[in-house]
Amino acid sequence: MIALSKIVDARKKLNGITQHTKLAYAPKLSLLSKAQIYLKQENLQNTGSFKLRGAFNKISNLTQEQRENGVIAASAGNHAQGVAYSAKHFGIKAVIVMPESTPLLKVMGVKELGAEAILHGNNYDESYAYALEYAKKHNLCFIHPFADDEVIAGQGTIALEMIEDQSNLSTIVVPIGGGGLICGIAAAYKQMLPHTKIIGVVASGAPGMYHSFYKKEIQSTKSVRTIADGIAVRDVNPLNFGYILESVDEIVSVDDEEIANAILYLLENQKLVVEGAGASVVAALLHHKFTLKENEQVGLILSGGNIDVNMLGVIIEKGLARSHRKMRFCVTLIDKPGSLQALSNLLSKLGANIVKIDFDRISTSLTYGDANVTLFLETKGKEHQEEIRKELKANGYEFIEI
Repeated sequence: MIALSKIVDARKKLNGITQHTKLAYAPKLSLLSKAQIYLKQENLQNTGSFKLRGAFNKISNLTQEQRENGVIAASAGNHAQGVAYSAKHFGIKAVIVMPESTPLLKVMGVKELGAEAILHGNNYDESYAYALEYAKKHNLCFIHPFADDEVIAGQGTIALEMIEDQSNLSTIVVPIGGGGLICGIAAAYKQMLPHTKIIGVVASGAPGMYHSFYKKEIQSTKSVRTIADGIAVRDVNPLNFGYILESVDEIVSVDDEEIANAILYLLENQKLVVEGAGASVVAALLHHKFTLKENEQVGLILSGGNIDVNMLGVIIEKGLARSHRKMRFCVTLIDKPGSLQALSNLLSKLGANIVKIDFDRISTSLTYGDANVTLFLETKGKEHQEEIRKELKANGYEFIEI
């Protein structure tokens, strides 16, 4: 693991650049887990992610000649903004290579900071390979997002803040993509409070580090697919893998459904907007991926908050449907005045709020004189939806839920 002195030195360089983000007690999560849960809110960090810490520390350690030549990075977004922010601070050129699927919010964030954004590749690893070639061609200094001791040291400053704020945390839960964040945090804890348990969380759609950790050797994966774009890393880097084997106690996996549930949970219950990577640790807690002792004090790292608004909208809509607060069904009515009003009156009496209606009288599957009506309802839970189904059937309506 990297030396504690490197992390301490990184903190000095970050003074006035990054925020000492809040380590907030989470009462509802604590009640659910029967433990004492604290959230390290790096989603509220400058640029919306912890990545600024490592990027700035790395660039601050470059020679004057390296800075004058400019820097380049490959990133799904958060490291990109960290590099762009740091380059702007030092007044140097920055080029960022990002996967073509990178959320627009992150692309615009890079451009607004004055960096050049190049969209190339289907995932981080393809962007990474292109960025290395581009760096050689244009004599730019490559800033690795995780496989670099200076970057790792910058991420480790999170642990120093947490230890200052709450020294009794016995378990720390950290998202894992490439592994830079957990390597830095684990290094600080294992050297300052060595009995602290470090648990990593990966997305099941990017399982390289998970399988490598338990096989004790690097396992290759052909592709990655997850809504947690911040941890969608395909290949396991030997440097980070070695540090993780040395200092991490356990790694667990969460799927996209569990991550989406956690994003919605944090939005509703903690009033926090957190991207998939950051929400993965809460997903692991909510879905019992690891064991905690009663009243154990646990720190969860919410690594970033740069979630695409379109993705957030989909997660909210699906979440409302899963929790029985949205309902959609199609019913066939006689196409004459009053038919729709009668159905609307029944739903009104049942306390269902109609938010949208689609009317179709020309489908070839319809009998002449009929119409298909699709209704979108706001409902009050599972029992309310059961009541609606029961009354529709009692009143002779044939319907199909969508």
